[in-house]
Amino acid sequence: MSRQILASLVLSIACAGVVAAPSVDPVREAVDAAIRPILAEYKVPGMAAAVTVDGKHRVFNFGVASRQSGQPVTDATIFEIGSVSKTFTATLGAYVQARGALSLDDSAVKYLPALSGSAFDGISLLELGTYTAGGLPLQPPPEAGNLAQMTEWLRHWQPEAAPGTQRRYSNVSIGLFGHLAAKAMGEPFDQIMTQRIIGGMGLHHTWLQVPKARMGDYAWGIGKDNKPVRVTPGVFDAQAYGIKTTATDMIRFVELNIDGRTVKDETLQRALVATHTGYFRLGGMTQGLGWERYGWPVALSDLQAGNDARIVLESHAVQRIAPPEPEPVSALFNKTGSTNGFGTYVAFVPARRIGVVILANRNLPVPARIEGAYRILQALERATPSS
Repeated sequence: MSRQILASLVLSIACAGVVAAPSVDPVREAVDAAIRPILAEYKVPGMAAAVTVDGKHRVFNFGVASRQSGQPVTDATIFEIGSVSKTFTATLGAYVQARGALSLDDSAVKYLPALSGSAFDGISLLELGTYTAGGLPLQPPPEAGNLAQMTEWLRHWQPEAAPGTQRRYSNVSIGLFGHLAAKAMGEPFDQIMTQRIIGGMGLHHTWLQVPKARMGDYAWGIGKDNKPVRVTPGVFDAQAYGIKTTATDMIRFVELNIDGRTVKDETLQRALVATHTGYFRLGGMTQGLGWERYGWPVALSDLQAGNDARIVLESHAVQRIAPPEPEPVSALFNKTGSTNGFGTYVAFVPARRIGVVILANRNLPVPARIEGAYRILQALERATPSS
């Protein structure tokens, strides 16, 4: 073999080695580093993490959608997102306002005359949508098993604080907000949500009721008793915690919140932007419609403090922002969501055009979700050129 041929072979082998060398994927590495410890520590059967950078998204799947069958989590897996559903309800309310069918300053009784003469004479739609009506409870009372019973209970409810002075996180509050917004449109809530909001955003794998043809993709959650569980119906469930979706659709929702110009319905575009408006301030958190907002960059400790269990379970004095504050130049928007068997966290930074979604079929601790997402966001920001 001539020296020239031998040299050519050596060069070819060397080049082949360079081509075959594994490439570094910092986003994949960051997601793995954030998610795999959560799976192990909290015995989560399965998770999906989705990220977006400058309008391009990726989905990473881990574990199983059903512990019984061993079916893996895939891009088609459907998760319950719990209270992240409130951001969809907020979008619906903002949409109805953008159409001119209501004003957030309207009294609740304008759209539900059955509450006339009650405390709701002095409570606005805005206060319902921001949990500042005066102390409505987190969950409907046991005696309010249907809408008629809920309405009767609300007629006799007495606030513990003046409207607009305290925030108490409440499924009843956002549930009534969504119910009244739909009444202002003269259409059923489920119909508006499905056709105008979910359909208007092109989210083809997002539902209030998972269709029979897709039940095989619907993950099973794991409850506190370590048994399979899914969400059960209840008053205001659709408005407060009823959405089921895939990681791909959820990150698409995030992308439309970052930049909604691809939404064909201009009214829906305006509604998405409107949910980012700040109305009340509680510590470092600004309450929008559905979304909770922080300045960016934000310390992990501040983000976790704003999502602490005490913020969810207790009443806190708030400062009304007058006039309401549009989305600032640099902000992080986030929302947690839980059902008995599922845990969700969503966060995005429009100015950096980055966002993350974490979906799990176990209701794992909120601080762990937030830390995982925060580490991923940091990696996404490092991978994004400064503007």
